[in-house]
Amino acid sequence: MSTTTKPSHIGRKISRIRELKDMKQEALAQALGMSQQSVSAMENSETVDEEKLKEVAKAFGMTVEAIKNFSEEAVINYFNNIYDNEINGSIVAPQSNHCTFNPLDKLVEVYEENKKLYERLLQSEKDKNEYLEKLLNGK
Repeated sequence: MSTTTKPSHIGRKISRIRELKDMKQEALAQALGMSQQSVSAMENSETVDEEKLKEVAKAFGMTVEAIKNFSEEAVINYFNNIYDNEINGSIVAPQSNHCTFNPLDKLVEVYEENKKLYERLLQSEKDKNEYLEKLLNGK
């Protein structure tokens, strides 16, 4: 029995990353300046030359090393860790969805500003109507 490791299929990794990024082959092809058929052939290829890999990495917004080291297990573990940490309340990554203000206070503030604006607009229309009535009565 052989203990040699099978070389990683870089084309499959590119395909899987593209799918996870919700990107169609056509979109990747356009970003790389090639046809969709060429992208399909690249994704079916076990190896990809370094220059093309650099272009793919740039299109994905990641490094060549990230593509080479990509694994489904790592992605699953990453998301499981985030989920587990959120449940336990020990999330380390900064959360961008937490408000630093009371949304209700902000809503009331915007309402008050809009109310003042509406009242000024209404008064302006009343003034305009009065002026026009004076002009008509003056003739």
